[in-house]
Amino acid sequence: MAKITLDNLAHSYLPNPAAEADFALKELNHDWVDGEAYALLGASGCGKSTLLNIISGLLHPSQGRILFDDIDVTHAPTAARNIAQVFQFPVVYDTMTVRENLAFPLRNRGADPAYIAARVGKIAEMIGMEAVLNQKARGLTADAKQKISLGRGMVREDVNALLFDEPLTVIDPHMKWELRTQLKSLHYEFGHTMIYVTHDQTEALTFADKVVVMHDGRVVQIGTPQELFERPAHTFVGYFIGSPGMNFFDAQMDGAQALIAGSTVNLGAAYKSHGGKMQLGVRPEFVELSDDPAGVAARVTRVEDVGRHKIIRLDVQGQPICAIAPEGSAVSVDATRLTFRPEGINIYCNDWRIDAEKGAV
Repeated sequence: MAKITLDNLAHSYLPNPAAEADFALKELNHDWVDGEAYALLGASGCGKSTLLNIISGLLHPSQGRILFDDIDVTHAPTAARNIAQVFQFPVVYDTMTVRENLAFPLRNRGADPAYIAARVGKIAEMIGMEAVLNQKARGLTADAKQKISLGRGMVREDVNALLFDEPLTVIDPHMKWELRTQLKSLHYEFGHTMIYVTHDQTEALTFADKVVVMHDGRVVQIGTPQELFERPAHTFVGYFIGSPGMNFFDAQMDGAQALIAGSTVNLGAAYKSHGGKMQLGVRPEFVELSDDPAGVAARVTRVEDVGRHKIIRLDVQGQPICAIAPEGSAVSVDATRLTFRPEGINIYCNDWRIDAEKGAV
């Protein structure tokens, strides 16, 4: 296991990058704690796989350093970094049996045969492949082959880090839940540093201790699932996390009040207008239908019952807005106003969250 340090790290696929926009991975300075499980989350093209490949040594950064436990490994080959990596599409040896595939990393390092047999048996049980251990990998389904790849990545107990690059893409939904649970169990049991790349927020939030949200080549927030939900540091985090995502309104700030869509909203705390683009963000869970004439004027366009709750689709001056109501609650489609619970309000300037003024209400 290892603490991973990204020191002034950046990467461009262009030979002579001249501007920030030329970098696929913009400058990063972060310490990732030894033994924690991280998920790199973001849309396609945001830099997740680029960062993972730099950590593994498959890609050399354009600038900066990467350190394992304060040892510079920027120029170290992949084999010298003592990591295991599982890719999006299965990489297995078709001419080997499932047992031989799982045992390969241990045999390659001269491990004791008894230990290999015990470890392979445990991993095979974990991925549900005990019954096919003696079967050739050739002819197995894509999801079975990916389970072999996952198992081979997890079979070693002495790695500095386990890296997963969207490993569940070809796995059926039911097995995804099982494998994520097994990965969590493995992490709790052995304390490996794990980094898991995904564009799926459910995978990220259920797998990781900390989620690293990436957007346009930069890390915009590192936090627990609760922190990402309650206090998104960037508007992208609010939009990307949650289903539906956070609602955003252009706002004019006036101390503890904001003017949005022609209505005044009480914020519960005072904020300064920073001179940039000011926005009020509120998740659907904190939006309530109301007949209060002081509320924000809105029109209900649709109500969706998804079992656990109801999603209320609304229109506010041509802008689509969502509210969430508990299952079983009565929803009046004739409601014409919205109110926001102050504890769910976040204020943003130029897409970045700002704090309320201390002591000011």
